[in-house]
Amino acid sequence: MKKRKNNNAEAQVKRFSIGMASPAIIVLAIMTAYPLIFTLVYSFSDYNLLKAMSQGVEATGLKNYIDLLSDSYFQQSVWNTVKFTILTVIFEMLVGFAMALFVNSLRKGQKAMRTLLLLPYLLPTVTVAMIWRMMLSPNYGIVNQVMESLHLPVYNWFSDIHTAFGMLVLIDVWQSAPFVFLLLYAALQSVPQGQYEAARMDGANSIKILFYVTIPNIKKSLALCALLRTIDSFRLFDKVNLLTGGGPANSTSTITQYLYNYGIQSFDFGFGSAGAIVMTVIVLILSSFYIRRAIK
Repeated sequence: MKKRKNNNAEAQVKRFSIGMASPAIIVLAIMTAYPLIFTLVYSFSDYNLLKAMSQGVEATGLKNYIDLLSDSYFQQSVWNTVKFTILTVIFEMLVGFAMALFVNSLRKGQKAMRTLLLLPYLLPTVTVAMIWRMMLSPNYGIVNQVMESLHLPVYNWFSDIHTAFGMLVLIDVWQSAPFVFLLLYAALQSVPQGQYEAARMDGANSIKILFYVTIPNIKKSLALCALLRTIDSFRLFDKVNLLTGGGPANSTSTITQYLYNYGIQSFDFGFGSAGAIVMTVIVLILSSFYIRRAIK
């Protein structure tokens, strides 16, 4: 009798849990599964918003994917995106980790320093882009004025093919490194202090403590930060669209900027959907690498 009552109670708890979770599951399914299926289906069609109203939609098979992958502009955009992601993730991880170590080592003023370092990340991306555009303006920007006063060459930073890409990397690192700092700073708080004391008693210096105590204890947080920043960097759009528009000479065009220029602006949603699917596959491949490393 007791087992039967326990089984009934467990069944009721399961039914209650399923009933409470089902609305959220349904909403998530609608918000994620439906757009994904919609995008996948229309990537095999010539769906154009303007033409669809009069001519309808026809299946085109793999034409969108063939046109996309054979387009030299798209290939350049993929390379730009991969290069941008690699550079920004590396620099953001290094800068964010250094900031976390510095703030964690402070005996006083941690709260004030933490707040100051987080300010760039709290600013809206549009605000960040406008601030840097004014600072780097070839006409009235403070950076060129300082360089001119020092008799150094000045640049049109966002219109020069040699500097535009580097400026985007710099701006993204400046804004996003505090995010890495915040996550790694929280991870450092959980490292057992006894391990540091034991390492010092064994005669380990700061470098050995860093590589044999600190990093092993926060390696999962490091992998998580790298994963989140990779996904976010790979879908970069706002800074590029506001500062360079993908130019000059397609040198700063990312996948998202390319899809905006050749898919959304021309209402060619079939072509744009194919690009979105390709981008999703690339992000999944990169993410799987980080996930495998984190599990190990």
